[in-house]
Order: sequence, then structure tokens, then C-alpha cells
Amino acid sequence: MDLIAKQKEFILTGALAKVMWKLSLPAIIAMVLFGLNAFMDTVYIGQLMDEIALSGVALAYPLTSITLGLGAWAGTGGGNLLSIALGKNDTNTQRSILSNATILMLITTLLFAIPSYVFAEELIELMGGNGAVKMYGVLYLRATLWASPFWVYGLGLNFIVRAEGKMKEAAIMMSFGLIINLILTPIFIKYFNMGVEGAAWATNTGMLIYCIMGYRYFKKGKASFTANIDSLKYNKPIFNNIVKMGFPGLMMSIMGLVQALVVFIAISKYGTVEDLAFFASANRILLFLMTPLFGLMRSLQPVTGINYGAKQYKRVKSSFVLFSKTGFWLVFPFWLLLTIFPQQSLSLMLPDVQFSTDNLWHFRIYVFVLPFLPLVFMALTYFPAIDKSKPASILVLARQLIFYIPLMIFLPKWFGIGGIYYGATCIDIVITIWIVFLCLKSFKSLSELQDNGQNIPKIVINSDLKSIEK
Repeated sequence: MDLIAKQKEFILTGALAKVMWKLSLPAIIAMVLFGLNAFMDTVYIGQLMDEIALSGVALAYPLTSITLGLGAWAGTGGGNLLSIALGKNDTNTQRSILSNATILMLITTLLFAIPSYVFAEELIELMGGNGAVKMYGVLYLRATLWASPFWVYGLGLNFIVRAEGKMKEAAIMMSFGLIINLILTPIFIKYFNMGVEGAAWATNTGMLIYCIMGYRYFKKGKASFTANIDSLKYNKPIFNNIVKMGFPGLMMSIMGLVQALVVFIAISKYGTVEDLAFFASANRILLFLMTPLFGLMRSLQPVTGINYGAKQYKRVKSSFVLFSKTGFWLVFPFWLLLTIFPQQSLSLMLPDVQFSTDNLWHFRIYVFVLPFLPLVFMALTYFPAIDKSKPASILVLARQLIFYIPLMIFLPKWFGIGGIYYGATCIDIVITIWIVFLCLKSFKSLSELQDNGQNIPKIVINSDLKSIEK
């Protein structure tokens, strides 16, 4: 049995705990390193520059994150389709995934990057920036957009590698780029006197390395499926399925932008630059502590998708439960430390700020949801991986459009800046309860199908790849 077959057999039959840790550890390490980069960018800017520069970058960061969303769109769409095809031994589907994912990456990057560069000032203003804060935000955004093709392509390829179950290889590719970024950021900011643009170009350089390593992986034929990295051969059924199955990943980034937009507008209206810098710091700390969960998400995807493709529905359900419990125990100790020692955490990014009692209370409220997030993140991976993208998309859209926007408009008006933190926490509690009900319903359906030996209705791509049947 060759290495590829052994990897698939391991995912299908190995002890779940062993499968989880073998796949998750490299993914968690890579995602923690990824989060450390974003976290350290904030630390470097806060320590080497000032609150105004930090506030400007905070406004630009949600916009730059759209490039990550575009990479996740093509990457998770192609990855989910690939995992199911691997489980079904569907080689016809496998060989068309990479070229169509690449087409999606190229199209979406151009459609986003060019208008965003032209209208960078207007976008930062829309986020609530003005004066020096706006200037820093525009500089950071435009510098990042120059390398947006590398961001999208590198991340998209890495998602597809992870979908094979090759978490170690994907983590190594990511780590090289991230280490370069960590080293170059303070050098570019301070010694080359590039300011916030230096932070952006350090990240761009790391993403270029990341992109090159992903390309070389496929070019050298290391993939576990037939993959022509230089092909741009379009196949409508495959392309449409990648678009559909990766849509929740895109929505997470877009709705993250919407969330940031309404929060920053509220802060600019009811708060100060100091309030903006404080929120940016609190949010970056929370995001950093989420990074182990991102690693678990990436590992859950191939485990769920391959087992689903092989019709091992009980194992699909067990995987979700195991990964969710593990995520809870990974973040719980850090949540406890943040709750007990909030000032020490915040001082890493804002060393000269004296935090008020309200500041520290708001921080505790904001991070209160951290222990609930493993369930949320695993669910957003679980549903697309079993070809049920609709629930994940609805959850992401509802969180922002139905809950977040109305509450962030009215709560700060009634309760001041504190309304932002109370509202965010309440929303995530409601979403968590909703997810529990959706998962229980899905588990019941899987159990019935397992007992009856039936297949779940799903999109099936025929062997000649010319039609789709529901």
C-alpha cells in the first residue's frame, strides 16, 4: 500500500483521537504562528509607532482580510470537493479541481484588488477613519493590495493540500512565510523607516514565499491526486461546485468586514481614538487565541469530508464531537488567564496606556465567548464538508445582518461604548444555541441514514463531468 492509500486508510479506519492529533498538531502550530504574526504586527506597531498608527492599521485590516476570504473561497470549495471525491475514489472530479480553483482565485483577486486600490481613501473613510488615522490606514491597505494575488493563491493552494489530509506539509509551507514575516516586520518598520507600509511589505514578502512553496509542491507532483498546477482548463460543473462549497468561507470574511465596519463607525461616533486602539488590541488578542481552533477546523475538514464520501456517517458525527471537545479544552486555560489578568495582556500592545475599570470589564465581557467558539468553528467546517453549505452560510449571514448590524447601531447609542462589547457577546451566545439545534438535527439525519444504509442526497458529478444531478 503506497503512502497516499495509507493516509486515506488512516483517516477512514484509524483511532479518531490519533487521527485528530496527527492531523491537528501541525495545523494548530501553523495557525498559531499565523495568529502570532497578526498579533505581533499589532505589538510592533504599538511599540515602535503609536496609537494613531495602530488605529489606522486596525481600520485597514478587515479590508485586507478579504484577500484571505477569497483564498478561503476557492481553497475550501476545492478542498471540500476534493475530500469527498477522495472518499468516493472519484478520480475524474479530482483531476479538474485545481485548475478551476485557480480560475476562481484569479478572477476574484482582480475584481477585489483593483477597485480597492483606487478607492482606498473612500474605503478607510467608510470604516470611520479621518486625519492621520485615515492616512495610516490608506498606506497599509494599498501596500497590502500590491501583493493580494500572492495572498489569495498561496492560501487557496494550502487549503487544497490540507484537504488531502497532509497537514504537516501544509504547515511547513505556511511556516516558512510566516517566520519571514516575523523577522522582517520590525526591520522594515524601524530600521528601514517604512512605518506601517513596512509591516504590510513584510507580510507581503512572507506571502510570496508561502505562494512559491505551494506552487512547487504541486509542480513536483507531490499531491495525492492528479493535479496540473499550470492548467486553467474550465469545467462548469466543477467550478460551480467549488463556488458553492467554498461560499461559507468567503462569507466569514465579508461578514467580518461588515462587523468591523459597524463597530468602527460606532466607535468613531461615540468614542475616541483611544477607544479605537483599545478595541483593536482586545480584538487582536481574541483572534490570536482563536488560532488553535482554526488549526482544528482545517484538520476536521478532510476527516469529515473523506469519511462522508465513504459513507461512514457515524464516524463523521463522532469526529465533530471529538474536535469540538478538544477545542474547548485548548482555549479554556487561556480564557481563564485573560479573565483574571486582563491588564497584562492589553499592555503588550498598549504599553503606555492606563486602563480604566470599565476598559478591563469590557475586555472580560468581550472574551467571555471564547469557550463557546470551538463548537461554532467546528460547525462552520462540518456543514460544508458534508456538502451542506447552506446552514453554514445562513449562520454567518444571520450573525451579521440580522443580529450584529441592528445591535451595533442602537446599543452604543443607548449604552455608550460598552454596548459594543455586551452586544457582541450576546450575539455569539444566541448563535451558539442555534448551532446546537442545527447539529442535533444533522446528527439525527446521519444516524437514520447509517441505520438504513442509505445515502444522503448530495450533488453527484457524473463520470464525464458534463452534468450535475441532484
